[in-house]
Amino acid sequence: MPHPQDLIRDFCIIAHIDHGKSTLAERLLERCGAMAAKEDKELEVLDNLELERERGITIKAKAVTLDYRHRDGRVYQLNLIDTPGHVDFSYEVTRSLQACEGCLLVVDASQGVQAQTVANYLLADQLRLAVVPVINKIDLPSARPEVAKAEIEESLALPAEHAILASAKAGIGIDEILEAVVRDIPPPAGDRQAPLQALIFDAIYDDYRGIILYVRVKNGWLRRGDRIRLIRSERTYEVTDIGRLRPQMESSPDGLAAGEVGYVCAAIKALQDVKVGDTITDAERPAEPLPGFRELKPMVYCGLYPAGDSTYDQLREAVQKLSLNDASFVWTPESGGALGHGFRCGFLGMLHMEICQERLEREHDLDMVQTAPTVTYRVRLRGQQRVLEITTPSELPREGYEAIEEPMVEINFLVPAERIGAVMQLAQDRRGRFLRQDWLGQHRCRLAYRMPLAEVIFDLFDRLKSLTQGYGTMDYEFCGYEEADLVKVDILVHNQPCEALAFICHRSVAERRGRAIIKRLKEEIPRHLFEIALQAAIGSRVIARETIKSYGKNVTAKCYGGDITRKRKLLEKQKEGKKRMKMIGSVEVPQAAFLSVLKAQIEDE
Repeated sequence: MPHPQDLIRDFCIIAHIDHGKSTLAERLLERCGAMAAKEDKELEVLDNLELERERGITIKAKAVTLDYRHRDGRVYQLNLIDTPGHVDFSYEVTRSLQACEGCLLVVDASQGVQAQTVANYLLADQLRLAVVPVINKIDLPSARPEVAKAEIEESLALPAEHAILASAKAGIGIDEILEAVVRDIPPPAGDRQAPLQALIFDAIYDDYRGIILYVRVKNGWLRRGDRIRLIRSERTYEVTDIGRLRPQMESSPDGLAAGEVGYVCAAIKALQDVKVGDTITDAERPAEPLPGFRELKPMVYCGLYPAGDSTYDQLREAVQKLSLNDASFVWTPESGGALGHGFRCGFLGMLHMEICQERLEREHDLDMVQTAPTVTYRVRLRGQQRVLEITTPSELPREGYEAIEEPMVEINFLVPAERIGAVMQLAQDRRGRFLRQDWLGQHRCRLAYRMPLAEVIFDLFDRLKSLTQGYGTMDYEFCGYEEADLVKVDILVHNQPCEALAFICHRSVAERRGRAIIKRLKEEIPRHLFEIALQAAIGSRVIARETIKSYGKNVTAKCYGGDITRKRKLLEKQKEGKKRMKMIGSVEVPQAAFLSVLKAQIEDE
């Protein structure tokens, strides 16, 4: 029989990046007997993606079911979800929170409340979840648990007198955390006799079993052999396997009942049939769909094109499988001229874009070319009420529009007191408008700015870390569109516009950015037998130019002495030939040059 509902707790762990969520989750697994104590405390079990282990960050939320024997003798089923901490993966956190009744809010004892701590707490507060504060890493020499408690109360308005002091690495406070989960987080609501309603909060693709769904059952009962319907796609399937994650998949002969979290296999092969946030219901007794997840609009776009031995079909299949596992990644087919056929892909931020690209390359063994990242602009057309949304510079009309609007974000910087001036200067250089300043104790300050998203997505986070010796953090939220003096800069190679390299930017920086790109292009394009002009232009006005000199064959090598007119005749003949070649010759821009220049666009921001 499934576990009694009053002995189930569904919770997740939220925190700022690198505050010890995954390590804490693994200590909980060890304490509940879900895994043996590890010799190597540095090796993460839940962070099983190769990229997660390399970077030391959580990218995907992970679910695991634990059996915890309470001191009163009762056995509780704890369904734990470990979540990412980086701002780009906040969508994973949102999905996890909607599958839970409570959360552990982890704060680093030495760093205190950071930007993403605040953002994740607000998400949990909106969903009215029970929040258990945990102050982690108290064994560090620099730990200041009392300061961290004060910051929790000041920044989050959350009572911190009963915050649990813990060290996930040393195993301190683990029993107290489990006791607090059982005591403070309510059991899941739901009627096990009602028609089936189960929320799909994640999915993975298996070559042998098809699509495996990760679900939280809200109402009813789900068993092997049941006929289920996916409400959004209106497709019906038969459940072939069902069970819990402990943390490996473990079949459950009794299925899953209301309040439980687990996996479902139903031989689903069509990737387009599954949507994260969809509701599973009984095919015979259909129920109403659950609210699902708020659709997130991507903030950053770039083009991905096959390169080397990879083909368009291989890239298409890989992109489909990634979008199944990462619901915040969106894509549409497009043609990139010199780059061939590829996909226009949308991401939540630069780290998300980088991670998706690396996952495509590693998990599917692909070679790709990535175009420069852009944001979504809105174009007001002259004499029309219609507003055109564009994600690539090539979509911008040549004329007939009144203004271009760019996306704006409200960005919060948490910085040490002594670096406030440097961060303010950085924000002003990025066209930021000051909103407010709040002090968090004597040594840290929160600065709020309104800033164009295009200025945020490139290297602002890296620059902030550099200016604050690693102590500064930031969090941003989209807050609408605003008109700006934006222009499209075309890059012309041998008088031919290269759409893959065109970009939209503020007029004040157009010349600098255009010049930087054509300088890099000059280094990358090999010399030809004729002269090649590289130009950056706004409309018909050229704002920067570089010239790649031609190869010159020594045509007078065989002339020993004699009349100078013979040498002149040969040189003139060569000159005429080069002029004719320049008129009919075409320039082959290698893909390596595209890749290098596109990287330069990011670096020069």
